[in-house]
Amino acid sequence: MLASFCGCAGYQLGPTNGLAPREKSIQINPFINKTLEPRLTDAVTEQLRKEIQRDGTFRLETHDPGDIIVSGMIINYQRSAVSFQPSDTLTPLDFRLALTAHVTARERSSGNVILDKQVTGFTLMRVENDLVSSERQALPMLAADLAKHVTALLADGTW
Repeated sequence: MLASFCGCAGYQLGPTNGLAPREKSIQINPFINKTLEPRLTDAVTEQLRKEIQRDGTFRLETHDPGDIIVSGMIINYQRSAVSFQPSDTLTPLDFRLALTAHVTARERSSGNVILDKQVTGFTLMRVENDLVSSERQALPMLAADLAKHVTALLADGTW
């Protein structure tokens, strides 16, 4: 019987930062896009808001100021070929997309910075008909991976 509970020894129910669930509110400001790739700001901001709501550690503020203000700057978008057409070794079939943002979170009341870090999200993309439409379809998954990493840093932080 004891052996069945050993796998859960490190598991903690609810937020891991010592706060009660949804005790603090969070405000997500639109990220600034410093890359040449369009449409990144909306995708990252939307996915980060969804992930904050899904996680449940914080209340997402959409109209009133939050206890914690999150802002960021998208600083890098990279596409790297990982596999090629079997009959043509110059034409990529799959790409690895990487999206890096510098994320800052600060407490509204004290101004203390609680997160100031570069965070990167990744996804794989298969080129179907054309590169542009394939990237458009992969963008929400790329932004969601970045959002998961940012949310984990915020939720597991101690302040």
